[in-house]
Amino acid sequence: MKSLFKLLLLGLILGLVFTNCKKEEEDPPIDEFEVLAQYLETNDLDLPVINGSFAKAGSALNVNTTDFSIPDYYVIDIRSATDFDQGHIKNAVNVPLANILAEGPKANGKPILVVCYTGQTAGRGVAALRFKGYEAYTLKWGMAAWHNFFNGKWANNATDYVSPNWISTGTPIVNQTFTTFPELVTEETTGEKILDARIADMLSNTTWSVGKDVVLANPENYFINNYWTQTTWDQFGHIKGAYRINEELNLAGLKYLDPEATILTYCYTGQTSSITNAWLEVLGYNTLSLSFGTNGIIHSAMLAHPATTKFTWGGPDAGSNLNFGYYDKDGVLYDPIP
Repeated sequence: MKSLFKLLLLGLILGLVFTNCKKEEEDPPIDEFEVLAQYLETNDLDLPVINGSFAKAGSALNVNTTDFSIPDYYVIDIRSATDFDQGHIKNAVNVPLANILAEGPKANGKPILVVCYTGQTAGRGVAALRFKGYEAYTLKWGMAAWHNFFNGKWANNATDYVSPNWISTGTPIVNQTFTTFPELVTEETTGEKILDARIADMLSNTTWSVGKDVVLANPENYFINNYWTQTTWDQFGHIKGAYRINEELNLAGLKYLDPEATILTYCYTGQTSSITNAWLEVLGYNTLSLSFGTNGIIHSAMLAHPATTKFTWGGPDAGSNLNFGYYDKDGVLYDPIP
């Protein structure tokens, strides 16, 4: 009897070992980054799709000059409820950034216009919406451009800033090739589910930007990417130690980014770097966007050069001073300034 019991016990143990071994063979660990990158490639969600033509200048919109609504768009305002109540675009809906995807279906197929204070945070919302198939855009310059009442954030940050770490000579650092990529741990197994989890993480991140004073004090703390053309680099200079990964920044070009570093992306306004970094962050990169871009460092030089006035706060063709009417929480219209 004891021998029979021992045989049964041995059989049970061997069965468990065999089952566990079989399960290990059937369920090998997956590389979530690889699965996500393949999903983005297959579904045409490379960076140029996410950040291509993402900003709409208010001057190019069909704004009703009687009630100052934007009839062709479903307007989502992601500012605080307090600031929204104080003044907003007619028919806009106030939604926290973290909940923006839940609002998408309510557009009923209309293009979505995302509005924030300066046009920077809105880029993250637009990235999320585009990842999920919505036609979405930011309002360039945000509410700061809509009416002078809201322009303080841009008016106070478009300036000149002298630093020995902004230099006018030299070429970009030659691209390195990295052989590893970020490790993603969402515990999901399909590209779609991994994407959803990563979008949620990106939208909940509130520490995605950094000021010029911090960056220029210690640029060596970052893997700096100047998101400009070579012509602009040559014209205006750059942050010391910067790479220039622009045309190559896509799924195939991720090999040029250090997966272990904090990637600091900067552009003219902080708007393009915001949406670009949102895409990178979804892929697992640790990123920061330079707040207000180079408008906060070389504003006068940009304003004086014809090639960059449209990217410069206050530029004659920038669309940064629209002077449209807005509404408070009680529906009272505040007219444009005469």
